[in-house]
Amino acid sequence: MGLRGGIDLGGTKIQAVVVDAEHAVLASARLPTPESGGPPAVVAQMAAAVREAAAGARVDSRDLDGVGVGAPGTFDNGNLANAPNLSGWRDPYPLAATLGEALGCEVRLGNDVQVATDAEFQLGAAREFDSVLGVFWGTGVGGGLVLGGKPWLGRGSAGEIGHVVVRRDGARCPCGRRGCMEAYAGRAAMEARARKLQHDGEHTTLFEIMETRGRERLTSGVWARALRAEDAMAVKLMARAVAALGAGVASAQNLLDVEAVIIGGGLGIRLGDPYVARIAAAMQPHLFLDGKPPAVRLAALGDLGGAVGAALLVAD
Repeated sequence: MGLRGGIDLGGTKIQAVVVDAEHAVLASARLPTPESGGPPAVVAQMAAAVREAAAGARVDSRDLDGVGVGAPGTFDNGNLANAPNLSGWRDPYPLAATLGEALGCEVRLGNDVQVATDAEFQLGAAREFDSVLGVFWGTGVGGGLVLGGKPWLGRGSAGEIGHVVVRRDGARCPCGRRGCMEAYAGRAAMEARARKLQHDGEHTTLFEIMETRGRERLTSGVWARALRAEDAMAVKLMARAVAALGAGVASAQNLLDVEAVIIGGGLGIRLGDPYVARIAAAMQPHLFLDGKPPAVRLAALGDLGGAVGAALLVAD
């Protein structure tokens, strides 16, 4: 049938798609990522998302040629480990085998940001370039690389741009280290900072908006609404995030000298072109070749880009 599934596994949501041989999305499903229960709960929710998307495409998951998964963390022989933004997911867990058994088809794994970058390179905003840095700004900050027209994976964990150090002995990152870009720009770290500031007496409407919207976390939509309302804390923390992104992405550019930087992820897509322009401006003072900056673009495939990119793993 030529139908493939794709899953974008994030810290707050699981996005699944079914695509045809031309990469067109036939159906999609989005479910929240479990906050507890560890890998078994997350895998069960992933299977549910694929089944829902398959039902929307009027097929069974067993009819799919395979399912690709874009996930954070490190991979080895179908095992996923070191995914701190997922419930209890530190030690290796047989994700490919367990999910494949649940769905009745082959499952292939890839880094979430790398597959999204590959999708933008093949199908989206970076099609005319041979070298691309994808920066996906959401619960954390992830990176993907295409160099010389080919994905660059290093020894298996290339592209961890969120853990570029932007301040020595700086803020504590969810990874446990200090001074990472993600400690300032990742949504989880920004929420932790907002909660501390509120506890210390600083006023914000962020958590009022969160409760009004029926959310349990400060989602990208909550941040966007608070920014539109000119909430002082949201404005301050977002400026801090943009400054960190500018320094970190510019440092990566100084090393790699890619033709294009693609900004995606939950926050990147939600805040859109105005914030892409702000990140590009924040990069400028740190660029070694400041007269020859890379093109900086918004990801063109939107919220489904990561899942579509994951489906490419089956095509490959």
